[in-house]
Amino acid sequence: MLTPLGRGTAAVSAALYAAGWWLGYPEPAMLGVAGLAAVAAAVLWTLPSPRLAVRRDIAPARVARGEPAVGVLHVTNEGRAVRGLSARDAAGSADVAVEVPRLRAGGSRSVTYRLPTERRGEIPVGPLRLVRADPLRLARRVREYGTPRTLLVRPRTVPLALLPSGRAHHLEGPTSDRSPAGTATFHALREYVIGDELRHVHWKSSARTGTLMVRQLVDASLPTTTVVLEARPESWPEPDDFELAVDAAASVAAGAAAAGFPVRVLTGAGPVADTRGGPGDVEVLLDRLTAVVPEPCPRSAVDVVRRVPAGGSLVVVARDGADLGRIAAVRSRFDRVVVLRVRPERGASAPPGVHLADVTDLDGLAEAWRRLGGVR
Repeated sequence: MLTPLGRGTAAVSAALYAAGWWLGYPEPAMLGVAGLAAVAAAVLWTLPSPRLAVRRDIAPARVARGEPAVGVLHVTNEGRAVRGLSARDAAGSADVAVEVPRLRAGGSRSVTYRLPTERRGEIPVGPLRLVRADPLRLARRVREYGTPRTLLVRPRTVPLALLPSGRAHHLEGPTSDRSPAGTATFHALREYVIGDELRHVHWKSSARTGTLMVRQLVDASLPTTTVVLEARPESWPEPDDFELAVDAAASVAAGAAAAGFPVRVLTGAGPVADTRGGPGDVEVLLDRLTAVVPEPCPRSAVDVVRRVPAGGSLVVVARDGADLGRIAAVRSRFDRVVVLRVRPERGASAPPGVHLADVTDLDGLAEAWRRLGGVR
């Protein structure tokens, strides 16, 4: 295709030729013919197409934000020998310069280059674009090779221990008054109410107290760590602050999952991930958080908290403390409530029952988390 310079040259040349022919002056007509010939030669220059087979690898396919990742192109020449070529490989919204070495007919070479990992997200890599232009830059032809691949740039994390929930533990598993009723684990004795099964009556205690007592049985379960991330755009005027918030949420979630506990992650837009605890949960959580972006949400983080099932630990990641009072209002529904404020503009005191920590970077998060772990 013609470049803007090529199109301009063709238009001016055609006008010179027409004017010279119409007015009877050969000089402008000759200049016009020369210009049109140059444009035609430029188009012919770009017609040859190297026959290349390109296979692309990304190593590793998943990295934390800022960690190195490379693209590897395996190039095979399926046509005649070609000299060294300059190409560009797409990597998200950026292009990476790639130098393809000289290849004999049937020859193969591998080319390695570094991929950008500064921004979190799913980064499409490829296709390889080979640009052939004439020396005068009048025409250019772009050809694409290879199947695109995806590089997953996930949140950065720091190792965080599981916070103590304050829940009493049973030999068969952690239980609390909020544990779902079941048939597995004895939790306590209570007075009989209409509807209780008679087989659960504890006759010795009933005889001793003079009141019909029944065994309260619950299903032993591991406490869930609920992470709520504030994702409304107006809360994050600085993109770097939101990236740190995602890193903090990912660190908390990954720490709980690595300990084998269930994890639930939400934003105002809805659920992000819900894992039950087990191998592979950390990878699932990091993959899901990779795609989280600031977006208009019908509800704030606090509104989401009100809809979360009770029990376990609640960790809210936000920017300021404007909603601390509303978060404190749901304190009774959870065993522990923690608010991580990311680079807040003003200080705030924690309401009763809410543990507060300010986070300025990931190292600061690790230190603040250690202090929170000592709170009982």
